[in-house]
Parts: sequence; structure tokens; C-alpha cells
Amino acid sequence: MDDWIEIGRVADIPRRGARCVTTPTGRIAVFRTVEDQVFALEDRCPHKGGPLSQGIVHGAQVTCPLHNFVISLETGTAQAPDEGQVRTIPLSVVEGRIFMAPEAMLSAAE
Repeated sequence: MDDWIEIGRVADIPRRGARCVTTPTGRIAVFRTVEDQVFALEDRCPHKGGPLSQGIVHGAQVTCPLHNFVISLETGTAQAPDEGQVRTIPLSVVEGRIFMAPEAMLSAAE
């Protein structure tokens, strides 16, 4: 985990909320559930590119604020009947500090 990037603390993100991290590949939304789990997804809905970071977090899902697509925070997959998927980014939490996997900084083409 030496090359993982520290991006903040769990306490910096409100429960059922999100904060964003800008990377060379775009914005990553980091979500915190009411149970203090954290997840990271690219910050764009697969439907029309809406900002998932501004959506409503419920359980381990987020609802896009534009057209109500429900996206799994665990898999990035839109819930039926909707279709589509966003990239998930591995995170690790150590003593309340959030670390993002280095692949978040690489482009999809690499």
C-alpha cells in the first residue's frame, strides 16, 4: 500500500454525502454511508453524465440528481430497469484516513 494516495479522512465526508477528488482521468466522488463505509466512483452518471457526488446516498447506493438513476456504490452498476456502469476506484481506510488506489490516476487507455 506504499503507493496508495491519501485523499482525506472519513470524518471530512458527511454521512450520506460525498466529496470529490480531481485526478488526471477526471473527478472521483468519494461517498460515506450512514454506516461509515466509504466508496469511490467516477463522478458522472452513465445515463447523461450527471454529477453523482450531488446525489442522495441511501444504503450502499446513490441516486443521480438529474434523472434518478440508482447506482450501486459497491459495483458502479445502475440498478434495473436502468442500464449502465461507472468505474469504481478501490479505497482503503487506515485509522480514519482514506487512501485511493494508484490506478485512479491512470487513464482508461493505459
